Order: sequence, then structure tokens, then C-alpha cells
Amino acid sequence: MAKLQRALLSVSDKTGIIELARTLADLHVEILSTGGTARLLARHGIAVTEVSAYTGFPEIMDGRVKTLHPRIHGGLLGRAGLDDATMADHNIPSIDLLVVNLYPFEQTVAMPGCSLEEAIENIDIGGPAMLRAAAKNHHRVTVVVDPSDYDEIAQSLRSEGGVDQPRRLELASKAFAHTARYDGAIGNFLTGLQSDGTAGEFPRTLSRQWHKIEDMRYGENPHQNAAFYRDSTTPPGTIAGAKQLQGKPLSFNNIADADTALECVKQFEQATCVIVKHANPCGVAVAENLISAYNRAFATDPTSSFGGIIAFNRTLDTQTASTIVERQFVEVIIAPDFEPAAVEALAKKPNVRVLATGELSASSPNQWELRTVGGGLLVQQRDGLALNPDALRVVSQRAPSDEELQNLLFAWKVAKFVKSNAIVYAGAGYTIGIGAGQMSRVYSARIAGIKAADEGLEVKGSVMASDAFFPFRDGIDAAAEAGVTAVIQPGGSVRDEEVITAADEHGLAMVFTGIRHFRH
Repeated sequence: MAKLQRALLSVSDKTGIIELARTLADLHVEILSTGGTARLLARHGIAVTEVSAYTGFPEIMDGRVKTLHPRIHGGLLGRAGLDDATMADHNIPSIDLLVVNLYPFEQTVAMPGCSLEEAIENIDIGGPAMLRAAAKNHHRVTVVVDPSDYDEIAQSLRSEGGVDQPRRLELASKAFAHTARYDGAIGNFLTGLQSDGTAGEFPRTLSRQWHKIEDMRYGENPHQNAAFYRDSTTPPGTIAGAKQLQGKPLSFNNIADADTALECVKQFEQATCVIVKHANPCGVAVAENLISAYNRAFATDPTSSFGGIIAFNRTLDTQTASTIVERQFVEVIIAPDFEPAAVEALAKKPNVRVLATGELSASSPNQWELRTVGGGLLVQQRDGLALNPDALRVVSQRAPSDEELQNLLFAWKVAKFVKSNAIVYAGAGYTIGIGAGQMSRVYSARIAGIKAADEGLEVKGSVMASDAFFPFRDGIDAAAEAGVTAVIQPGGSVRDEEVITAADEHGLAMVFTGIRHFRH
């Protein structure tokens, strides 16, 4: 590979740039730079030539025009062996390395009160132009946009004198993805502006970017190819941001179910265990410690728990880990962290996938949910609305007791993560029976009762949560027959009075939330 002779450094994020520049200087590489980057390098005693001196043309228009010059772009775009004569005729030396990151547009528009003028001034023009030029000419030029690549680049320069062709292509691809995301963010912001200049919620044109984590063995079914992607800014406390400590590669269905389990367990402050099977919670419990929560969640539906996904909202202790290993087959175990001895206990089942998520937060890092349909995309706010207990409306003759109210609130949180039509029977901080995904709500209520009976759990004295209103009284009749004493539901049916009358006839307490939680 040709020896690197000249580099242009112009960065908004100065992380690591001094160290990289020192490596270049030690290798006698001529360094060109602009504005703040040039001043920073000079302050650290690194020889640098300002772009304006190099081009013979000053920065103008408050820095808007500085790198848009034939001597810069010719140096980046000139092809070895093809454009040498032209470059010599016009005194255009080659630029072999470009290190650029762009004006912080996304960070700027994310600030409260950001004006349109501020946003526009943070749209980089010269930076993307240089990146695209260098990336297009990656056969000769190395282009770097990510400070995390600096150390590797420096090592390659010290040991090899340059960067090999496969790596230059990889870096060029990264640069094009970087400018695509940048332009997409600008488009999202500008097409999201309303007529009064304020930001709307959904832009007219939507651009998003994800980075592939891995190719998967297959998708929902073996005949479907699949891959897993991570959002550009994935934080801890998410499935995409989790670290796998052991086990086989995650499957498509593992990830989908693990996301449901994790998002559900994040809703609770007490020590909690959530067990999910085929996209639905089959057991949820809160307790004073994880082993008690796990035992109670497992007891809801041991049959369905076989081969399920188990999530916790505390560091997984050794006792709970050992109990799981001895008791059941499990696909995935998720927790913020794991005791070292718990990791050793789980290692006895090496195929079990163990995920450490880091610190959990009840609020979602991504406020949008996206779902593809034939030829289109559905975008909605994530269902993150929390229920204010003070906003509950008692509609029955009998108000729920304090104990019933706490159980109702628990059941309501669980119902939010059960496929509609969703019915949850619950006792003191644990699920007793769950009916999910039925076309008729009354059948979901009956199934919840059947599941509880099959596992020998006592429905009598339990409470019931419904994710949406009851269109007829039959769901209430079925719940009363099973032994339920209190019901929480959104209300809003044209037959609410009929449903309330049924509750009163059975002596049930009923509260309306005014909130629906369909989950399809």
C-alpha cells in the first residue's frame, strides 16, 4: 500500500483527535485542519497547516465556506494512475487520510427551545461533501468518522504505514451510512415542522437507521431469513443493548419474547419476576425477594413456563439461579446483573441464554413503535402511559378494599403486556390465571379461570383486570362465577350500565381507568 503523506482533520467531537494527530506527526504526515481543530492541535504543539493557507483562499461567510475548494476535493477525489497529470497541472497534492465528524445537528435540535435558525446553522455542508468524496475514492483514501476507530487506524499506520483496501472499504461504507443518518435527521426535523414553525410529532418524511448486530439462524419460522439490528443510540436497559453472558445465539422469537418480558418487569418497583411464553406473560409476581417472586410467578402456569423467557428487575442471586436450573427448562434469563456464583450455577445449563441488561428504567428509551404492513409502516407512540390511582373511578355500589385496590393495580400493569383480548386474574402481588389473544373477551375470562383451576390455584377472592371495556355483561358473569371479587377495566362501552349492574348483582367492586391497553 502507498505510504500515507497527507491528512485532513476537521472534527466537531474532539475525542481522541490529539492522540491520533500525534501519531501522524510522529510518522511525518503533513496535517491539514480547519478552525477549532487546527487551533486545538497547535495548542498541543502539533504542526498543522490551516486549510485557508493550504488553498490560498480564506474562510468566508462566518466559516460557511472553507473546505469547498478544488484543492481539497481534487486531493480527495483524484484517482491514482488516472488523475495524476491533472493534479500535477493544477498543483493539487493528494489527501490520503480524512478524519471528519459533523456539526452536532441532532444534539442541537434535541435541546429544548431550539430555534429554526439554530438548527439551520448546525447543518454541516463541507463535512458531508468531503466525507462522500473520500469514501467514493476509498481505493486511495482512508476516511474516518468514528473516534472509536482512531486507535486501530493509528496502529495500522505505525505497523503498516497505511490502511489496507478491505478496511478502507469498510470505513467508506461507515462514512456513507454516517452521512445518510445525518441527512435523515435533517429531513426528519425539517419535514416535521408545522406551519407555525414548531416541531410536530411525526415528520412528513421519516428516516431511521439501525446497525446490524447479527444474522440469525432464521426468523419466526425456519424458512424465513432474519437479522437483528440495533438503533443508532441504544441505551442500557434494553434487549438490543443487553450483553449475552452465555448460551446459544438468540433466535428471532427469543428476542421478541425477551423484549416483552423485560418491558413488563420494568413496570414494577418491588422485586419482580416475569415469565413469558409465545409473546404473552404466563406468570408475573412481586415479592420481598427474587426467589419468592420466581416461585409465585412459576406457580401461575408451570406448563407454559417450560421453555419460556424469565426476566427479573434485580441482580439475580445464586439461590434463584440454582432453583431455575434444577426446576425447569428455560430459553432465556434476563436481569440487570448477575451474582458471580449465579453465573456459575447457570453455567451448568450452557445452552441457556443469559442476558445482562444493565440498569433498568421504567421509561422507554424509544418513544416510537414501528410496525411494517404491506407497502407501508405504522408508527405510534409507545404505550407508556402510567395509571394514576387517584384517577380511578369507582362505578359499583361497593368500593374495592385497600388490598383489592393494590391487587387491581398490579393486575392492570400485567394486562398491558398480554395480547388482546386480555384478562388477568391476580391475588396479592401474583398472577393466578391469564387469558390472552381470544376473539371474544368472555372466552379470555373463561380461559384465565380454566388455567387457574388446572394449576390448583384459588380464584375465589382474586381480582380481574381487562385491557379494554366489556361489551356485554357475560365477562363479568364469568368472572363472578370463577370467584373474582373486584374488577378493573377502562369503561366506555355503550353497555357500561349493563356491565355495572352485573357487578352490583354479584357484589363485585368495579373501577374504571379511562385508559385502554390493546396489544396486538
